[in-house]
Amino acid sequence: MDIAAKLDDIGKPAWIGVMVLGFILFWPVGLAILAYLIWSGRMKCGNHGGPGRWYGAERGGEGAARWCGGWRRQQSSGNRAFDEYRMETLNRLEEEQREFREFLERLRHAKDKAEFDAFMADRRRRSEGPEPQPQA
Repeated sequence: MDIAAKLDDIGKPAWIGVMVLGFILFWPVGLAILAYLIWSGRMKCGNHGGPGRWYGAERGGEGAARWCGGWRRQQSSGNRAFDEYRMETLNRLEEEQREFREFLERLRHAKDKAEFDAFMADRRRRSEGPEPQPQA
């Protein structure tokens, strides 16, 4: 496996790191890497205006919306029924994603509240002082 394939497997941060390292060691090397990245299309969002593989669903999907302008910028397939189906499906998935994020937020809040309540109970026990030892 060549170096470019290994860096592609890691993603854009690896390419950016190699480019910065190239600029630090010898600026023409960094410039050559930058030219290669631009020429090969590795720093774009992907082909035909769609989100790239590094910002897909495996990373939460937010990256595609933030970096590539969102999923809704896809071109028409030429089939209106399919385009409507795709939009309905994407809307449903976005709604499910929003509901899941809200669920996770409620779950985190409940966990934080339980931890805080346990902390306060422990603090109250300690502030009351040690329990008197029974004398035998």
